[in-house]
Amino acid sequence: MATTSWGVPDIQGSWTNASLTRLQRGFGASQLVMSPEEVTKAEQQDYYNNRFDEEKKPSDTSDTRLLDGTDLLQGSGYNVFWIDPGNRVGVVQGEARSSWITEPADGRIPYKNRPAPRQQTEPPQTAAEERRIVGAGDSKVAPGRMAFAGPQGFSSVARASGGGAGGYGSYDGPENRTLADRCLLGFGTVGGPVMSNVMYNNNYHIVQTPGHVMILVEMVHDARIAPVFSSAAEARSAFQAGSPPKWLGESVAWYEGSELVVETRNVDPRQRGYLSPTGILIERFSRWKSDELVYAFEVNDPSLYTQAWKGEQVMRPARASLYEYACHEGNYAMVGILAGARRLERDGLDVENNADEEGGGGQ
Repeated sequence: MATTSWGVPDIQGSWTNASLTRLQRGFGASQLVMSPEEVTKAEQQDYYNNRFDEEKKPSDTSDTRLLDGTDLLQGSGYNVFWIDPGNRVGVVQGEARSSWITEPADGRIPYKNRPAPRQQTEPPQTAAEERRIVGAGDSKVAPGRMAFAGPQGFSSVARASGGGAGGYGSYDGPENRTLADRCLLGFGTVGGPVMSNVMYNNNYHIVQTPGHVMILVEMVHDARIAPVFSSAAEARSAFQAGSPPKWLGESVAWYEGSELVVETRNVDPRQRGYLSPTGILIERFSRWKSDELVYAFEVNDPSLYTQAWKGEQVMRPARASLYEYACHEGNYAMVGILAGARRLERDGLDVENNADEEGGGGQ
């Protein structure tokens, strides 16, 4: 077991969880562990794998149509140059997995009072399906891989906080735009809780010191910083009742044998992770091999789920170091969104109640 200079398990480095395997059961599989034949079929039939192959071909120079926005895949920012969803089924401790979830046995999140959000659907199977997902009326789910809402999704939060007029999704002001629009939090659930792979930027940089552990998430440079204690009891005693919630929750950490254990509570209800403010997430990080990090998690949240649920992910060394996340470069998109809203107001339209699909539509 690799250890740091102060004698604890060394899990530092740049890692990625990019994979065809998703949080919930996919590929039409009936079991957690997939056969070699199932793996081959899944990888050969994957929509994005086939798109990568297709877009490597020479361009069709006979197509002289101007880009007018009617085809969101033609000339858009989401051609395959920009995405990195992974192209192989995830292999955890030598087993090809059809889902990261290991319990319940069906590989599905055991939601209590509502169906699974649409972000958990499998990737699109056709270009027409991707056009529908990317564009016409479903901005919560960009093509099967990019999730913008979870159990605490934007719509439910807007409704819970008085929703409707001026709620998330309205164009009245920047405060009413989504957390992703405002670059306050990474898109999807890549930062957690639970940390999940999405369409791109599935990269993490872990840094350990004697007193803290830091997990830097590439997407919108989210950072999780947890103080390290000598025991679980000491760590849990550090939680303070009444402390303000944090976007990704309040985390504490300790070591158990070869594992780093992180416990997270007090999640801000406005984020789109898999934990309510009263839920508890336990995460365990350990090296299975020098080039394979196992990320195990357990979600306990009776307010959202019928039972606790567990899972395991594999993380492998990233191909390069993390660079700054500079997608918005000053967030000109926000200026455009609000400027467009002011134009609509001048035209006599009510933008306060005109919530878009991402924020105001039903789930």
